[in-house]
Parts: sequence; C-alpha cells; structure tokens
Amino acid sequence: MSVQPRIQSLAQAFRQISGLTGVSRLLGFVRDVIFATFLGAGPAADAFLVALKLPNMFRRLTAEGAMANAFVPAFTAARQEDGEPAAMALAGEVQTTLVVALFLVVGLAEIFMPAVISVIAPGFVDTPARMEAAIALGRVTFPYLPLISLVAFWAAIANASQRFLVAAAMPLIFNLCLIGGALVIPVATGWLAVERAMPLAAALLCAGVVQLAVMAMLLRRHRIMPGWRVPRFGAAAKAMWRQFGVASAGAVVMQVNLIIDLVLASLLTVGAISWLYFADRVAQLPLGIFGIALGTALLPRLSSQFRAGNLDAARGSLAEALLFAAFLVIPATAALVAIAPQIIGGLFRYGAFTANDAAAASTALMAYAIGMPAHILVKILQPAFYATARPGFVLKVSIAAVITNLALSLALMPVLGHVGLALATSVSGMVAAGALMVTLARDGHMGFPAPMVIARIGGATLVMLAVLLVASAWLGSSFPGLPAVGVLAVLVVAGGGTYFAVAFVLRAIPRQLFRR
Repeated sequence: MSVQPRIQSLAQAFRQISGLTGVSRLLGFVRDVIFATFLGAGPAADAFLVALKLPNMFRRLTAEGAMANAFVPAFTAARQEDGEPAAMALAGEVQTTLVVALFLVVGLAEIFMPAVISVIAPGFVDTPARMEAAIALGRVTFPYLPLISLVAFWAAIANASQRFLVAAAMPLIFNLCLIGGALVIPVATGWLAVERAMPLAAALLCAGVVQLAVMAMLLRRHRIMPGWRVPRFGAAAKAMWRQFGVASAGAVVMQVNLIIDLVLASLLTVGAISWLYFADRVAQLPLGIFGIALGTALLPRLSSQFRAGNLDAARGSLAEALLFAAFLVIPATAALVAIAPQIIGGLFRYGAFTANDAAAASTALMAYAIGMPAHILVKILQPAFYATARPGFVLKVSIAAVITNLALSLALMPVLGHVGLALATSVSGMVAAGALMVTLARDGHMGFPAPMVIARIGGATLVMLAVLLVASAWLGSSFPGLPAVGVLAVLVVAGGGTYFAVAFVLRAIPRQLFRR
C-alpha cells in the first residue's frame, strides 16, 4: 500500500486556499470594474451575464460541485483501503466518463442554444437585441464547460492529495484572461454591434485552455495525473456514481435556485440582471475566500476522520472551521450592510455604470449580505454529510431551500423588485443552514466554538460598526468632493484596523489562524 499524503492542519490548508482565492477575487473586482466601465448595466451586459452563467451552472453540476463531493470521499477510501494504483484507476475511469458526457452536452447545447436562452431568460424575448446577443455569446462560452470541468476534476484529485495550492491558483488564470478580454471591449465596440461583450466570451475560452495546460503540468510533476481508462464500473466506481447521482440531483436543485433568480430578473426592467450580478460579486467575496476555502479544506479531512471513526476529531474540525468563519464573516457582514452604497460606488461607479445603477446594486447588496453567514455555514457543514455518505439529506435540504426561494421571490418581487429576489436568496440560505446544523447536532457530529469567543467577536464587530457609521457621515459632510474610491479606501482602513485592534485587545483572534 502506498504512503498516505501528509494531512495538513485545517488552519494551514485554509490559509493556502483562502490566500490565493483572495488574490483571485481582487483580480475579479478589477475585471468587473473594467466590465462595468465599458458595458455598464445595459443590454450587452445582460446578454453576456446570461451566456456566462450557462457553463458555470453546468460546471457546478459536474466536476466542481457534485462530482468533487462524490469523488473525493471515494478516492480517499480507495487510497486508504486498496492503495494508490486503485485510487488512480478509479480517477481514470471517472475522468473518461466525465469528458465524453460533457462533449455530448456541449454538442446538444450548440444546436439548441436559442431554446436554452429562451428558458433561462424568457424576458429576453421582448428585447430581440439581447436575445440575439445572448445566443451568439452562449455558443462561444459553452465549450468552456468541458475545459473547466476537467480542470475542476483534476483540482479535486489535487485537494484529496493535500495539494491545495494547485487548485486554488486556477481562478487567477481565469481572471487575468478576462481582464485582458475586457480591455479589448472599447476597440471591439465599433465592429461587433450589440455583441460588444464578444471579447469577454473569447477570453473565457482562452482561460479554459490555459487552466487545463497549467493543471496538467502540475499534476504530472506531482505524479498524480490519472490516465485515460475505459470505464469498467467496478464496485468502487458504482458506489461513487451512485453518490454522484444523489449529489448531482442536489446540485441541480441549487442551480434551479439560481435559474429562478435569472428568469425572474429577466422579467424586470433592463439592468436588473446586472444590478444583481454586481451586488452578488461583492457578497461572493467573503463566500469565496472563507466559505468555499473552508469547505474545500474540510472535505478530505472529514472523509479521513469519519472513515477512521474519529468523531471527536471530526467535531473538533467543524468547531475550528466555525470559529475561523465567525471571526472573519461576522464583521464582513456588518460592513457590507452598513456601507453598501460606498462599496458599490467605490468599486463600480465609473463610465457607463451610472449613479442609478450604483444605488440599485447597493440595495441588492444589503439584501444579499443578510444571508451571507448562512450560505458560508452551508459550505462548511455540507462536507460532513458527503464525508458520511449522506448526500440524500443535502438533496432534501436543497429542495426545501429552492421552494423557499421561489415562494419568497414571487411574493417579494412585485413589491421590492430585484431587491426582493436577493432577499429571498438570503432567506433560503438560512433555511438550508438551519436544517444542516440541527441534523448534525442531533446526530452528535456537530462541533461548536466556545460561546465566550463568539461574544468577543461580536463586541469587536459592534465597535467597528460604530466607527464605520461615524466615519461615513464625517467624510460625507467634511469632504464632499472626495472620490468614491477614496471614501471606500478610508472606510476599509478605518473599519478593518478598528476590528483587528479591538479583537486583539479582547483576545478574540483565533491563534491557530495566524500561527506560522
């Protein structure tokens, strides 16, 4: 049997993943600032965002979401029980099956793209220019699906081998390529008419090719590149695909949740899709850096701990993850709600992105921020269910969340417009997080951080919030001519500095989070 990879501490894995993810998200903001400046929130922007969502939705159904959650525990079990050759044989069979299926999906989507766009954005029917642009852009962006899905599958292998840096670096390539594509938009405006976003679509394909090449090179260097094998569907493969079937059903349900928002937003005024996109991009920053990083680090760790029957260690891992999340997410949520207008204005209010667009996006950001802790909690708790081969419960929770989102969206949209859609998304996340936590606690698998530490974090957050509100009012009255980006910079420094200083005094900083 081969030697098992060294298990990193949760804090070490989290620092690696969240560090590179943070850099990637900052590059993403640079990309979105350029995107907002040159495209604004009009028809071309709406069309590209719909086209971009297509491969991203399917990607989460394949390698990145359901596949990773089903494959990592199976890969870990095969490695522990049968050795490295058996684990890599399983990976090779899954890889071949995945790629063949995805190429079939891409072929069908290219043929029926008008129907696909009509389903996910029915409001585009009333605006032919947006519909035509979305179809053209969708046909360019959809081939990104097999590229990024294979990259994400290889990333799951790297994560299962405790090599988190390899996978965490991939979004950097994505954002650098799209920044390059966004910079071409002004040049392309004169010869692409309504498809002004076509350079972004082409850059997306370029990103997929580069990501694939870099990931392949790194996996070969570490000798964990799976070969191409004809699927034989042995016992391990059948068990994995059964797990994948249930996990993918849960992922489908969650994608339905996203499609609901897209469909309903397309029925609102032109620009609603873009307002929600830019607000969601800001809200996704903590979710990506903290929630997804913690979930990624937890899955292989919990898989090993539960398989070994070490429940105390598993509960300790969950408690540690919740402590890290609380320390970082509670103040982030408070700040996003308190200074949402300054955040959106400082980041995106340039060029074609008007003051009205910024105001509409900032109200959506407040609504998204309310549910951000719940969505991060879901990312932390779901790995416990996948590690214990219970994806069926995650599916049930996902269905409940979608029903909640749909009911609230239909009820709130006529009153609150696009803000109602964001608020419904937040509440649906609270429903999912509550169900997962209660079930884990009932089963004796849930771990919690010390209440006193959470109270100290809350105290530091309240002091930070007071500083933000006072500083915001003072800047507005004393420096009315200060650029929006300058206001945002002052608030970030003042709020962040205050929080960390008070947290240090109150001994609320988790020592293991910053220990070398």
